[in-house]
Amino acid sequence: MDRAEFLNCLCEVLELEPGSLKGDEVLEDVQNWTSLAVLGLMAAVDEKYNVTLAARELAGCRKVGDLVDLVSGREAKA
Repeated sequence: MDRAEFLNCLCEVLELEPGSLKGDEVLEDVQNWTSLAVLGLMAAVDEKYNVTLAARELAGCRKVGDLVDLVSGREAKA
């Protein structure tokens, strides 16, 4: 999985400008990070990377980079 590609996918889900996320942002401070965004991200990750995430896994992520690590780790196991 390409990190920049994932970050742009997340920007799309959150309706942010592409390239605006770098990975060190705290999720609770990211604009539009809501429960609806979590569902959107789960759907996008499933479709794009064929990785199924549970909401509890995402709840354990504190920073944007944690999301990257979670998805890339799960993709490697798939």
